[in-house]
Amino acid sequence: MLRAGAAVTATGIGAALGCGLLAGCGSTGSPSATGSARAATDPTRPSDPARNGPPTSRAPSPGSAARPGPAPRRFPGLPEQITHGPRDRPQVALTFHGHGDPATAKALLTEAEKAGAKVTVLAVGGWLDEHPALARRVLDGGHDLGNHTLRHLDINDMSEADAYAEITGCADRLRRLTGSIGTWFRPSRARTATPLVARLAHRAGYPHVLSYDVDSLDFTSPGAPAVTRTIATEVRAGSVVSLHFGYADTVAALPAVLQELERRGLRAVTTTELLT
Repeated sequence: MLRAGAAVTATGIGAALGCGLLAGCGSTGSPSATGSARAATDPTRPSDPARNGPPTSRAPSPGSAARPGPAPRRFPGLPEQITHGPRDRPQVALTFHGHGDPATAKALLTEAEKAGAKVTVLAVGGWLDEHPALARRVLDGGHDLGNHTLRHLDINDMSEADAYAEITGCADRLRRLTGSIGTWFRPSRARTATPLVARLAHRAGYPHVLSYDVDSLDFTSPGAPAVTRTIATEVRAGSVVSLHFGYADTVAALPAVLQELERRGLRAVTTTELLT
């Protein structure tokens, strides 16, 4: 799990991106101060989740009105919490926690697209407040976009009201930017959701909670070769891999990761395609 305040380090990558790298949205990463301050007075926070259903519909932005993002869907026969896809098809899902320096997000998306790969981005709501154009950038690249809570706090340790506010706060931002609440929900600072959080996600409109079976540990900044080695050791057909925006090691490792997948005959697809 991510240590609070873990540093971003990788020789030359930050300079190549043209800016300093911020701490990303790790499995237990600390949220940005601006995201926390904004969320403290967020008007979308419901006072009583027991009386609140899924986030109410709002008119999407003009850019998203003509082409809303895909909505969540239920996959019959699959569990409420999904850790991997079918093991009999040569596909994997690379899933990115969406937080941190937008330069790394753009670099990772561009690198994936150059290789013909599709990914899944679970965005933090506060990050979308700071970088709203990235929501449409993800969808325009043919990738999945989902919900990784509003402030990236330990959602499993929250009260029902606070946890529901974290889910719906991010969902509202996704809807405003794309016309949809996104296709997936992943709990923040946790690999899986508690039964309560899973129920709240379902109430908010997400039939499944998206977990993973391969943790790249990129948020520990172990160096690009270590990130590649971890994924190569653990990945297999049907795997859902956890990665993060905001880390230079991840940018540096992605080409080698994609090459290794290709060498094994595995194709990186969206989570939706993996499970369809």
